[in-house]
Amino acid sequence: MNQIIGVTELQRRFRSVFDQVVKERTSYILTRGSRPEAALIPYEDYVRIQSMSEDDVLERFDRLMEKMRLVNAGRSEEEVQADVEAAIREVREEKRKYQAKSG
Repeated sequence: MNQIIGVTELQRRFRSVFDQVVKERTSYILTRGSRPEAALIPYEDYVRIQSMSEDDVLERFDRLMEKMRLVNAGRSEEEVQADVEAAIREVREEKRKYQAKSG
């Protein structure tokens, strides 16, 4: 699971964040202001990403799209759209809470 952390907070907590990345395989999105600018990920993930070809990425995307199609079979486009909008609202609310907490 990705965590979001501002660069100022990262500077204060670098050792504990680094340990989480290494020991717990937690990835961090690094922000400046409220804009994502970099990521801190476990080395194994970096190596895996670097080794992926464009065909690998497209194949994974196609599998994900097929899985989504199967999961949403029998649901109307409006139901799927409502679920997507609810998920967006939830993510935005979590982001607001995080930003308020990290000030």
